[in-house]
Amino acid sequence: MPRPAALTCGYNYPMNALSALPPIDYLVIGHVTQDRTPRGLEPGGTVAYAAGLAAALGLRVGVVTSCAEDVPPQAFFGAQVVRVPAPETTEFENHETADGRRQWLHRRARPLGWDDVPPAWRRTRLIHLAPVADELPRAGTMPLRGELIGATPQGWLRVWDEEGRVRPAPQRDLTAVLSQIDAAVLSYDDLGGDERLVDDWALRCRVLALTEGAEGVRLYWNGDVRYFRPPSVSAVDPTGAGDIFAAAFFIRLHLTRDPWEAARFATRLAAISVTRQGLRGVPAPEEIRRSLVEVL
Repeated sequence: MPRPAALTCGYNYPMNALSALPPIDYLVIGHVTQDRTPRGLEPGGTVAYAAGLAAALGLRVGVVTSCAEDVPPQAFFGAQVVRVPAPETTEFENHETADGRRQWLHRRARPLGWDDVPPAWRRTRLIHLAPVADELPRAGTMPLRGELIGATPQGWLRVWDEEGRVRPAPQRDLTAVLSQIDAAVLSYDDLGGDERLVDDWALRCRVLALTEGAEGVRLYWNGDVRYFRPPSVSAVDPTGAGDIFAAAFFIRLHLTRDPWEAARFATRLAAISVTRQGLRGVPAPEEIRRSLVEVL
């Protein structure tokens, strides 16, 4: 695999600069995507939504990803970006139906390894593992150390056929990953709707948030489960809502150590995000401040 090249807002660093990258508060690792929409290709992926939310909260953000040069720098919201060059960018197509989302994977960038994370970033306060297409290792020991390590495992729980049709693969063994993280956020759809798997994951994870679309979130912690319903909004585009929830949840959990409060806060921000299309749904700082006042 080629060695990574670093970018800031689209400008390449020389290779010898990777050891001197600026310090960051929030590291998110995974594929940025190009999503097929009626409006054409638009950037997305968990790393983009999480980077935008963390930046809106005033954090210094770092991204480790793999993509081609077709991703606009605006997709990273000013984050420091380390890019593993790839001939193409991961590309998804989503269709919302009465029976849930149908998804196709048309292209996939290069897989990422822990060696692609610069040594200067391997000890970061908040680390967010954000695979979308099984691009991060599922086994072995991570050389990462953070005050809080969170994961959105959706990309580890997907398979796709020759035509690119994506289906859940909830039976994959994530024991090694789960033993090394502090919190996980995933969708009920990621588990194929199997309630037995929900119970199993709740036992394996220290803190588990299970998003259920417009119904809100189920949060499992310390042997307890609570439900958090979102405020009523006029939904325009649900894409990225789970990613916004996850980033807000991890950041607030790190600050307060209170999963219940973190879930209330993150649920409100996720609701804001569905009122606009694509990355425009990332809440603005003023919207975040209002949401914080409402939950306190």
